[in-house]
Amino acid sequence: MTRSVYVTGIGRGDGRQVVELGMMELLTRQVDRVGLYRPLVHDTPDRIFELLRGRYRLTQDPATYFGMGYEEAAALQAEQGQDALTARLVEGYLRVAESYDTVLVLGSDFAATNLPAELGVNARLANECGASVLPVIGGRDQNAESVVAEVRNAHHAYTNLGCDVIAMVANRVDPDQLDSAADQLRRSLDVPVYVLPDEPALSAPTVRQIVQTLGAEVLLGDDAGLARDALDFVFGGAMLPTFLPALTPGCVVVTPGDRADLIIGALAAHSAGAPPIAGVLLTLGEKPGQDILRLADRLAPGTPVVAVPTGSFLTATELFGLDGKLGAGTPRKAETALGLFETGVDTTELTERLSVARSARVTPMMFEHALLERARTNKRRIVLPEGGEERILRAAEVLLRRGVCELTLLGEEDAVRKKAGDLGIGLDDPALDIVDPHTSPLRDRFAALYAKLRAHKGVSYELAYDVVADVSYFGTLMVQEGLADGMVSGAVHSTAATIRPAFEIIKTRPGAAIVSSVFFMCLADRVLVYGDCAVNPDPDAEQLADIAIQAAGTAARFDVQPRVAMLSYSTGTSGSGADVDKVRAATELVRQRRPDLLVEGPIQYDAAVSPVVAAAKLPGSAVAGRATVLVFPDLNTGNNTYKAVQRSAGAVAVGPVLQGLRKPVNDLSRGALVQDIVNTVAITAIQAQGDLR
Repeated sequence: MTRSVYVTGIGRGDGRQVVELGMMELLTRQVDRVGLYRPLVHDTPDRIFELLRGRYRLTQDPATYFGMGYEEAAALQAEQGQDALTARLVEGYLRVAESYDTVLVLGSDFAATNLPAELGVNARLANECGASVLPVIGGRDQNAESVVAEVRNAHHAYTNLGCDVIAMVANRVDPDQLDSAADQLRRSLDVPVYVLPDEPALSAPTVRQIVQTLGAEVLLGDDAGLARDALDFVFGGAMLPTFLPALTPGCVVVTPGDRADLIIGALAAHSAGAPPIAGVLLTLGEKPGQDILRLADRLAPGTPVVAVPTGSFLTATELFGLDGKLGAGTPRKAETALGLFETGVDTTELTERLSVARSARVTPMMFEHALLERARTNKRRIVLPEGGEERILRAAEVLLRRGVCELTLLGEEDAVRKKAGDLGIGLDDPALDIVDPHTSPLRDRFAALYAKLRAHKGVSYELAYDVVADVSYFGTLMVQEGLADGMVSGAVHSTAATIRPAFEIIKTRPGAAIVSSVFFMCLADRVLVYGDCAVNPDPDAEQLADIAIQAAGTAARFDVQPRVAMLSYSTGTSGSGADVDKVRAATELVRQRRPDLLVEGPIQYDAAVSPVVAAAKLPGSAVAGRATVLVFPDLNTGNNTYKAVQRSAGAVAVGPVLQGLRKPVNDLSRGALVQDIVNTVAITAIQAQGDLR
């Protein structure tokens, strides 16, 4: 039977989209097929559905997502009664439930719905759908006692209507009232109550939302600038010396369009990072001349400058009525929301209360979720040498907002902060450090250490002093000295530049003959481990055996049961020749060194992964047709195969993950996407939690 959860509330303004997003994250960690159903909608396409569909790669037909519009529902209830309305809405739910293992139901929003007894409507729907209920109560502008009373009343209301309330969420609670409210609620109810703070970044509209709402004309600015959160509004009318100290990080400057001094002053402050602003909004229909706009564009490229015809008072009235909204166009807000949910909710406890059966197969999304969750449980500090690169900064923002790990960015601090400011990214998280290798007091210490390590190569202290200023060497030395637990680089540096310092400084761990790599290949229904696809061009039998043993250990570390296939162009005893003999010898070495491992070789790829082919070519093999670790005979074969599978089969390739080093250092593809970087950092943090076997 489909297991469902119904997220609902008791009134407007509860910000439950945070909980809806968090629940979708939680469910997709456990279940392959999660469906969505909103019984009642205001408009289609629905903003939250589009967010969840895009973020979680849902294939659900949008036409099946909702039951009916509010106006139609109100008319139906008025004409035929609540029974008829309930029956229609439950029919829609059942159509979704037929196709999915679990359904997340999003209750009505209590906003101009024209439905009497709306709480009762939600309660009855939840009961008729057999769904557990997760009520969300808004706590904005309330003290702790008021929040507690609201939560208790909501709990009584839903339980008295026969609902299975699995937990309660108090959302948007004043941070100063949060601990008191949480303490009282723990003692008040017999179900878990999770208390989430009010987060200004979620309530803040984006500059793009301001433009759309006010019908503003965009004079300057790019997509990244328009995506910035407007955390504050500063109205400019004073002279520049008085105006500049009033600027706040992430503010939108609102000023008449003829105040060129304030426009240029605000953008110059942004360029200097003191402070970074979200943009400039010009009123009264006045626009600066082209010379001023050209100067503004040079001062702060990408920063929005927009204009409206209204005066400051009317503009302010509209601005202060805006509220930030989660949607497909606000991915950064989604990361903030998930960070809040995962910090404030005991996801393990909630999952147990849901009793959702975990899917037997592992999807790419489930694997990615597991990486972040495991990294978060035992946080490590990862150093990112390419601190000024846009993708690194965006990945850092995701990692920090999700609480995955602590980070150190390398680079000149003012330059890193300016770049982050241009992207609308805040770097004030206490889990983040920015270190400049050229000016850091660690440079002297690292130079002495590197000179000692490389003295046999004739490296002097003076030469070492120059070498360790390189971000790759500096980051590697931080790992070596325990100032960071791992390093991830390669977004703009070559593989050689990333791993050469690791070879020189960290070196191989005991028992590892070489450093090698694997990719986690996330296919539609499973995760395979490919090695070596990035480091060793033509390993001999000894090295190939070492790669296989290391890859099996890496697979096991990440919950992929190792069944090792030593790949070749022939299977079993069907072929001969130097290349096949190498693989055969390597297979025997693996069996001798690790008799506990399941290993087969030489074996062709099809026989390794297809049960049908395996039954014909190697019947009775414990590995054939079920292999999870595929070891390629050389780099040419491995690299081309992983790329072919990635592109042709739509697989998500996570890696390369280096193995065999004493401490974790991992390389990125120079074409890595932000999510690739996030995944690789999470893997590195997990590696740092304990030695790979």
